[in-house]
Amino acid sequence: MPYNIRIVSTYPPRRCGIGTFSRDLASALEHFTGEIGHIRVAAIDNEGLPYDIPVDLVINQNSPDSWNHTIKDIIARANESTNPTIVILQHEYGLDPAANGNAGEGTNFVDMAKAFSSKWITTLVYLHSVLDAPNDHQKMVIQELGKYSDGLIVTTESAIGILESPTYGISRSKIKHIDHGIRMQHPSHYDRLAIKEMFGLKDRFLITTLGLLSPDKGLEYSLRGYGRFLQESCTEEQRKNIVYLIGGECHPEFVKSGGGESYRRYQEVIDTALREANLRWCKVKELRYADFGTYDVVFLDTFLDEKTLLRFYGATNAMVLPYLDMQQISSGVLADTLGSGRVAVATKFRYALELILSNRKCPTGLVLGRHTRGILVDPGEASVEQIAKALDYLVFNKNERLMMEKQAHQRGYQMRWQNTGWALLQHIEFVREDKEIITGRGITFKREKPSVFQGKEHQQQAD
Repeated sequence: MPYNIRIVSTYPPRRCGIGTFSRDLASALEHFTGEIGHIRVAAIDNEGLPYDIPVDLVINQNSPDSWNHTIKDIIARANESTNPTIVILQHEYGLDPAANGNAGEGTNFVDMAKAFSSKWITTLVYLHSVLDAPNDHQKMVIQELGKYSDGLIVTTESAIGILESPTYGISRSKIKHIDHGIRMQHPSHYDRLAIKEMFGLKDRFLITTLGLLSPDKGLEYSLRGYGRFLQESCTEEQRKNIVYLIGGECHPEFVKSGGGESYRRYQEVIDTALREANLRWCKVKELRYADFGTYDVVFLDTFLDEKTLLRFYGATNAMVLPYLDMQQISSGVLADTLGSGRVAVATKFRYALELILSNRKCPTGLVLGRHTRGILVDPGEASVEQIAKALDYLVFNKNERLMMEKQAHQRGYQMRWQNTGWALLQHIEFVREDKEIITGRGITFKREKPSVFQGKEHQQQAD
């Protein structure tokens, strides 16, 4: 019997990485027509945006009543269907406000998991943040989600150890690792040239940082590292043929926060980094207005739609991801960089360690990833010199860079969205079968005398 999939998440047109993730997951699941009845989304919204199918329910993020009504609607629709409903919650603290409006302090996802489990609706939770040192509320939420859901899904293997640790104490049987999912492209030298010609970037080495911008993206360090590279490694003529494209606008919620004061302070930080690095820069809404021969850095200050994003991945020679949050367990930009067969220079956040270094022990300093599929650098101030060194290596060693691209693309093939969707369906099947196993009907023996055999077994294991 096919499953009806119910996803609770942000969703396009809301500009949110988790919404993009849910859309790509839904698109991957749609290919399995024999296993899927239909896919529907309860979209978490805070702007009154218009939505189309598969969105059929909209949650007002800041309204407790809206969350409660959605719980009742999902249960009612599950009861009306002859197909079993599978609920997939996409949890992120920032999407879960408390009733008093305090951001990140709510229990809406926990309330959903409790309600659905009481009605025997299979519920899985994707965790998009797994913190090493959570506060009491953050810890409680993850533990409660583990208790009331049928399983927690993480996109990095390293998150399993954190969840199993005494910090959370969640049973390994409740945790499943499933790859993030990568949109595969088929890069070739000619495709890159064609895309560069389209954007007026022919014969230029293109360095990029893409996606929604915010203070935790670490741009002030990548700008200074880039400036150091240009100053130390390049002649004035070579400098004209290298450009750093920073594509994407600041996250809308960050721009609005604190009456815009946080955004203004962030702009001052970026302006200071540009001056200190002695970079020539411009900000445009469309690339056709940028004079690439004049500027070292071009800020494309607009939201990047999917078509544009994929083109930029294809045109890129090196993607710089100077993120500051080392606990980050997923990154769609890093995943798609590998899927496009492009080299990433990334700080050592959890997801980068997994994709680029296969979770091997990572020393300090600049590190070439396992099988040289990317370059890792330390975060913050230390990254300035290391990013400069990484760019020097990639710009002036073309053959090595192209080999790294092949290695990155090979890793990407293992993580195609179709594979991720199929892995999720297999896990759903396992979870449902496990729930249906009938136990406890046979005689149960309770140990009433010590066992010499048990002692021997333990001795053998110790040896």
